[in-house]
Amino acid sequence: MSFAELLRVALRGLMINRLRTGLTMLGIVIGVGAVILLVAVGNGSARAVQERIESLGTNTLTVFSGGGFGRQQNPGTASRRAMLTAADVRALEDTQVAPSIKSVSPIVNAQVTGSYEGATHTPGRFIGTNAAYRDTGNWAVAAGRFFDEADVSSHARVAVVGQTVVTNLFGTANPIGALVRFGGATFEVIGVLETKGSNGIQDQDDLVMAPYTAVQDTLTGSTAGYSQLAVQAISRDATDSAQAEITSILLGTHRIDDPTQPDFRILNQGQLLETSSETNEVFTVLLGAVAAISLLVGGIGVMNIMLVTVTERTREIGIRKAIGARKSDILAQFLLEAVLISLVGGILGIVAGIVGSEFRIVGVDPVVEPDSVVLAFGVAIVVGLFFGSYPANRAGALQPIEALRYE
Repeated sequence: MSFAELLRVALRGLMINRLRTGLTMLGIVIGVGAVILLVAVGNGSARAVQERIESLGTNTLTVFSGGGFGRQQNPGTASRRAMLTAADVRALEDTQVAPSIKSVSPIVNAQVTGSYEGATHTPGRFIGTNAAYRDTGNWAVAAGRFFDEADVSSHARVAVVGQTVVTNLFGTANPIGALVRFGGATFEVIGVLETKGSNGIQDQDDLVMAPYTAVQDTLTGSTAGYSQLAVQAISRDATDSAQAEITSILLGTHRIDDPTQPDFRILNQGQLLETSSETNEVFTVLLGAVAAISLLVGGIGVMNIMLVTVTERTREIGIRKAIGARKSDILAQFLLEAVLISLVGGILGIVAGIVGSEFRIVGVDPVVEPDSVVLAFGVAIVVGLFFGSYPANRAGALQPIEALRYE
């Protein structure tokens, strides 16, 4: 029997009971669509996390005062662990000792309320830093300019502000050149930062940055030291070596003999991105595995319906064998029916998965992975072959006399 004739017979067999065929196909549609959509959600979530981390700089390391994360500190060292000093900055900027470090930005934090022409707003962060922090933190200026080293050296009271601060203090007015009262000092706004959005913890646009020299002069005092140091490595690949250099230098400047008990801690953005990527890969695989269960259930449905179909069409099989149909013809017919159900269901499932990925799901913009589409469709075909083979073999093994006697 030719393939064209087999296809015609298989299609006629499927169309005998359209509702049953459609419901069987629906299981494959749901399985394929679920695999594509859930993998897309996992990829979208991973990409969002990576973008947030990358917005902070993938070759950035942040040095905090205090010991390791979560470590109980000795109360007697409280004053010492609060200090990251200008001497630390100078030591880290020495390219002979720290060749992997590109720049060092001291950070001074202040909690102040800004006021301008009757409007008031307390920024989520008010920090003093140097000009290099613009590149270290990947900060782009939407209007005006970022302060430079001349502003830092001259202790200029200038500031750049985020979009949230602009909205709350200035509304629709142009903030460039405005004199804003922050705490007990007046700063001139010279720039507006481009929108960064939330990093999942805080609004990155609710921010004011000014030269750290001016912030120390007016708000925090110069004896308090720095709360953080933002260190930029020469490249993403150099972050680990830069971290080792920071550790070695600060252990020396802080005169710490036991390297297991530092009075500072280092956050490596490169390692954070790598860990996040590995975690999200596991998360995506688990989502795909869960969705694949529904595809397996759809395959079981195909087998179940094909077994019912073989039983219902036993006399038809007997008649066809009696007039010369071979076992291979019967087997191919029923196997083709199972594959057609999976084929059409797989195509509809791909369409459903891609359409579903156009919508935002639980705050995530799904990103369709082409490999998941190919894999889901391929598995759907394999499911049709695997779960259709037993019913097809059962049909092909029927004896003509027994089939004709079947009631």
